[in-house]
Amino acid sequence: MATIKRFEDIQGWQKARELSRLVYAACKKAGNALDFGMRRQITGAANSVGANIAEGFGRDSDKDFAHFLGIARGSANEVQSFAYNVLDAGLIDQGDFDEIYKTADEAAALITGFQNYLKGRKKPGR
Repeated sequence: MATIKRFEDIQGWQKARELSRLVYAACKKAGNALDFGMRRQITGAANSVGANIAEGFGRDSDKDFAHFLGIARGSANEVQSFAYNVLDAGLIDQGDFDEIYKTADEAAALITGFQNYLKGRKKPGR
């Protein structure tokens, strides 16, 4: 695995950044038709993916980091659920939904892979 010196080096964080960009673009396209509450929910969930990866990176142990990665993965699933809500309400089109859903899936897969790596990593002295 490549050396990670900053949270920005983590592929899952990079994908989370892309997910946030897609969500904000879809919200912008929806304009005022997307109510404030839903906009806040879906953007908050999207931002939470990357934020939890960054927060976990700053923790003192692999166990803590893996925990925050689990929260990040849950937030990616939350984005997918909210995306269904705005699709069903006719506020985003199928293409935007598909791109958001796929990117959230990709982020979750990268996060899971990294989480599994941390859980299986040997500690010094073992």
